[in-house]
Amino acid sequence: MVLDRRRLLHSGAAALGAVALSGAVPPGTAARVGAPGGPPGGAPAAGERPTASSPYPAVGPGTAFLDHRSLLGDLPEPEWYEANIPFVDLPDAAVRDTYYYRWRVIKHALKYTGPQEGWILSEFLGPVGYSAPHGGINAAAAHHIREARWLRDHRYLDDYIDYWLRGSGSGPKPATDFLNENTTDWAHQYSFWIADAVVARASTDGRWEHALGLLDALERQWGRWAPQFDDEVGLYWQTPVWDAMEYTASSYRSDDPYHGGEGFRPTLNAYQYGDAKAIAALLRRRGHRGDEAKADRYDERARALQRQQERWLWDEEDQFYKHVMRDGNPERRRIADREQIGFLPWYFHMAPAGNAAAWAQLRDPEGFSAPFGPTTVERRSPWFMYQALEGCCRWNGPSWPFATSQTLTALANLLIDYPAQSHVDRTDYYAVLRAYALTHRKDGKPYVAEAHHPDEDRWIYDGRGHSEDYNHSTFNDLVLSGLLGIRCRPDATVALAPLVPRAWDHFAVENLPYHGHNLSVLFDRGGEHYGHGAGLNVWLNGRHVHRQAGLEPVTLTLGGAGRRTLPREVDDLANVAQQGHPLARASYTFPLDSPAGAIDGQDLHLDTPSSRWTNYGSPHADDWLVVDFGVPTPVSDLRISFYDDGGGVRTPDSYELHHLGRDGRWHPLPGQHRTPRTPRPGTLNRILLEKAVTTASLRLTALRASGGAVGVTAWQSWRTEDPRLTLTVETPPDGLVPVEPGGTARVTTTVTATATAVVSPHLLVPDGWKALPRPAVHPTTLRAGKTLRAHWLVTAPADLPRQRPYPLRLLVRSRGAGAERLVTSVVARAQAG
Repeated sequence: MVLDRRRLLHSGAAALGAVALSGAVPPGTAARVGAPGGPPGGAPAAGERPTASSPYPAVGPGTAFLDHRSLLGDLPEPEWYEANIPFVDLPDAAVRDTYYYRWRVIKHALKYTGPQEGWILSEFLGPVGYSAPHGGINAAAAHHIREARWLRDHRYLDDYIDYWLRGSGSGPKPATDFLNENTTDWAHQYSFWIADAVVARASTDGRWEHALGLLDALERQWGRWAPQFDDEVGLYWQTPVWDAMEYTASSYRSDDPYHGGEGFRPTLNAYQYGDAKAIAALLRRRGHRGDEAKADRYDERARALQRQQERWLWDEEDQFYKHVMRDGNPERRRIADREQIGFLPWYFHMAPAGNAAAWAQLRDPEGFSAPFGPTTVERRSPWFMYQALEGCCRWNGPSWPFATSQTLTALANLLIDYPAQSHVDRTDYYAVLRAYALTHRKDGKPYVAEAHHPDEDRWIYDGRGHSEDYNHSTFNDLVLSGLLGIRCRPDATVALAPLVPRAWDHFAVENLPYHGHNLSVLFDRGGEHYGHGAGLNVWLNGRHVHRQAGLEPVTLTLGGAGRRTLPREVDDLANVAQQGHPLARASYTFPLDSPAGAIDGQDLHLDTPSSRWTNYGSPHADDWLVVDFGVPTPVSDLRISFYDDGGGVRTPDSYELHHLGRDGRWHPLPGQHRTPRTPRPGTLNRILLEKAVTTASLRLTALRASGGAVGVTAWQSWRTEDPRLTLTVETPPDGLVPVEPGGTARVTTTVTATATAVVSPHLLVPDGWKALPRPAVHPTTLRAGKTLRAHWLVTAPADLPRQRPYPLRLLVRSRGAGAERLVTSVVARAQAG
């Protein structure tokens, strides 16, 4: 998928034995126990550090065998990776280096949309015209979930999944040709397999209560595909372009090769099968009255899809799953061409074992094999690479990471979970994965774009300022769950079934977050490489728990999942829409940059697309960057990521922070505790205040001793909210509080608690406005399920411009269970008609 209209667009390993980790520990060398991912430089530069949570999740006890900083290289903010990712060591440098690069892709794709919906993962780094609110695109969202499930910080995916199921990502969209005329909400714009991804995620982090809380929304998502179900055939139909696949071999069989004719495809039918099985598993796990019967019904629907797919889509002669045109095809004949989507049924364990002959095509020179493949249609097809070099976006031969990810996930399932077969083996998995890794290069540097030439070392669909770090696939999930064979299980076990080449004499994965534990696995054939014993060794939370000589599959029992719930934090400076407040401005800005780029919810360290402010080329000795909240806002935890391109824009030597006082003058922010004391390249700068300052504007002045240019990729103001509270400012249907210049309006606010809390509400209004509670509002003990309703008399200035919105901030102070101070807030807009 690309920017313009014509370029749109649970597994478990077979175990040979089980080892209980709660029993005796096999003899061997103990790991060094520590918290390698603990936030480095966490102490304040001077004075007592104010109480605040770490910006990174704590790693906890684990091992420290690998040189993490060396593996990360020059990635900016290494502390984020140290705290979040599993570290691997592999003898294949191409696969290893791509692994760390792809974590950078995920970090760049993280976009903070604001306090209401939190984090999403973007597909393109820059906005596109056919995306859902905030830039979400559901086509590869299940890939995003499977890839990011290995991160330690659960808040990213908690927010992202909720965005698609209950947030604005599930909201209405126009049913137009440009945005898919067949569906009316964003979560069904493209084919989507979210329930399967949610279960895969819960099987990794063990947080089943979160997954179970999504059940109603997952059922609703599954059911909304019903309009595309054909009762006669018993399968779902889909338009290829809304599978995110334009110009496919099946599309060229229609009179509209861009969209492709509607057809019964192995895509949506496999997705719906996988999601039905996932929902059934969640229902049984929840175990409410009627859940078992409902789970049986989902299982029967899945079996029916499986039967009809075998009947209509499986080509017995060609031994492959194929597209069947819906219209003008009364005999339901399959197309002649094998397309890569025919491997999809194995992704969801939908294909029977007897169909494994399909995989012979993966390595067949006339099938899907390619130096930079697999190809998206077999080479035998007359449509192979037809017009593929004349412009984006063809799925008739080019190698698409989206499809490669699905194929390799399916292949790992075949090799680990299915009975032995003679068509493909672990050498094929490694060969395809390595070819995929080798596509991740451009000009000798790590890179991923949209689609790659199957036979030449070059990206063919790669738009400048558009395709960089294209987040449309998985890679690290393929390394962890496939190559290294870490098979996540829904119970308190983990299965290890590596698919690494038999010639490898070592590999390692360290401090992998799994069910609240840290899992480290080292394979050292002779024991000399790592010096911690020969064979396969496993550590749990830094304790050696298992040793075996070879790489045969094994299932280990872990014990209960650890509970690690991170606090809810929100950034009051974020303005992803770049409309209204907060509003950024600067004394000078390089023409290709923008002050708004510093607060757009992203932290990109790329030349393009630009998501930053710089003063490159400024005539001034120094420049300032100001952010206007539009309404007084408490500030206590600021974080700044400076841009450094190694050339004309470099990390500043120092910086100053001021706030706008009630006297209309700028004052230094008092009580600053900075980490680090002075800026360092590639390091997040955190400024904690001894006491929160309430202000309407902040000013940053970054300085270089040489007088050179500086830049900011992200400026944030974080606070910790009370998860027990829900806040509202009551508004009319248009969402605007009506006010009159010089007049007084009555504004009603509510605070609802899910558990007992002492709350103190305040309504903050722009400078020159007034807000008086009627009657007076005092700290109140709010019981679970109760709501505190307050009324405020809001007076706007007499010279208030009409048709211009202004923010009103309802702010509630409370204390958490550990007596920590929490500040929960919601912003509404007021406007004079």
